[in-house]
Amino acid sequence: MKTPYPAGKLRFTIGGGGCLSGRLRVPGDKSISHRAIMLGSLARGTTKVSGFLEGEDSLATLTAFRQMGVDISGPDNGHLIIRGVGMAGLREPPGPLDLGNSGTSMRLLAGLLAGQHFPVTLSGDDSLNSRPMRRVTEPLAQMGAHIETSATGTAPLCIRPGGMLSGINYAMPIASAQVKSSLLLAGLYAQGETCVSEPAPTRDHTERMLRGFGYPVRGVGNRICLEGGGELLSTDLDIPADISSAAFFLVGASIAEGSDLLLEHVGINPTRDGVINILRMMGADIQLLNQRDMGGEPVADLQVRSARLRGVKIPVDQVPLAIDEFPVLFVAAACAEGETIVTGAEELRVKESDRIQVMADGLNRLGVTARPTPDGMVIRGGGIGGGRVDSHGDHRIAMAFSIAALRASAPIQVDDCDNVNTSFPGFVNLATAAGLAIDSYRER
Repeated sequence: MKTPYPAGKLRFTIGGGGCLSGRLRVPGDKSISHRAIMLGSLARGTTKVSGFLEGEDSLATLTAFRQMGVDISGPDNGHLIIRGVGMAGLREPPGPLDLGNSGTSMRLLAGLLAGQHFPVTLSGDDSLNSRPMRRVTEPLAQMGAHIETSATGTAPLCIRPGGMLSGINYAMPIASAQVKSSLLLAGLYAQGETCVSEPAPTRDHTERMLRGFGYPVRGVGNRICLEGGGELLSTDLDIPADISSAAFFLVGASIAEGSDLLLEHVGINPTRDGVINILRMMGADIQLLNQRDMGGEPVADLQVRSARLRGVKIPVDQVPLAIDEFPVLFVAAACAEGETIVTGAEELRVKESDRIQVMADGLNRLGVTARPTPDGMVIRGGGIGGGRVDSHGDHRIAMAFSIAALRASAPIQVDDCDNVNTSFPGFVNLATAAGLAIDSYRER
């Protein structure tokens, strides 16, 4: 009996086998694109941006700041001109800010807007409005923020002005760049010093970009501090290619025999390079070429060739450095010889989907032995069969199973793929150019 699926959703069909080759530049880094809009809008002067990711998530951030009175030209082939309004120049939007599927937008804006002089409501699609927000709203409340959530601690977030915020010392119970960034952005508007301590390193784009905009940030060990009341000065930004998007091709070229691929201008920030470290532990052949610095962010061209991967126990200290890349890393594990064990990754259960359960279900459907655990997965490498899997509207799940087809014995169909455009517009065309036999169409 055919399983009923809602009409109109985007489906990928990918032929089994093949290899990847050539030169690619994947879209700009999503995390940096978000922050470029936010800090450029609060800066004094005009900020010029190149390499901006024109995906739905970062466009949601751009639209939100336009609704708060910021004049932004573009995007035009990744180029933006942001005419900053200064730290106190944002205006009350005409209605709630719809952030679509973007958790980064919501959590960072919760901090940035907590210190404004106007009320604002943050909302999103059903997926975003079901994700946990107390990890951000509770420490913001300690700073004096007034934020109302649903009874279960989810969006919509109703932010009300309530006097000046106060700096705090906050030790994060779980490593999260979004929580850290939200508190630092609130700290810009707080009296005194705001310090955040993290139990493990997380991506540091916010700290790097604040310094790039002339705002002093102190970092000692696992503790990051800033004083409120300063000023941001405009600058020019060249956003590197997103390592989270490059990860699909790093894995694809590693698992597909005969592959030889060059990925250009990829950000290799040391708080984001876990996917490279983990793949190398598994035996991947990845070379970093032409290493350089672009606007405070390290960048390199990545040469990746096919290799025989082996199962490993992934070190817990690498998990936060690759948290967004685990869907496709699970695919690498499925193609490796032996067993791969992932622990310490409970954060994956509260992403756009429960990425542990959804990936385990899909891998099992394709004939891979994958056992989910509360904080990770145990995967026995072996053959991948064809079949039909559901991405549950999660862009990284959809792309991960597309890449899995490079080692599949038959075609793979992936349902509910519309949200791929949140992070990787043009994925199908770029993957096709590299050699993936992928087609997309809407179900009738």
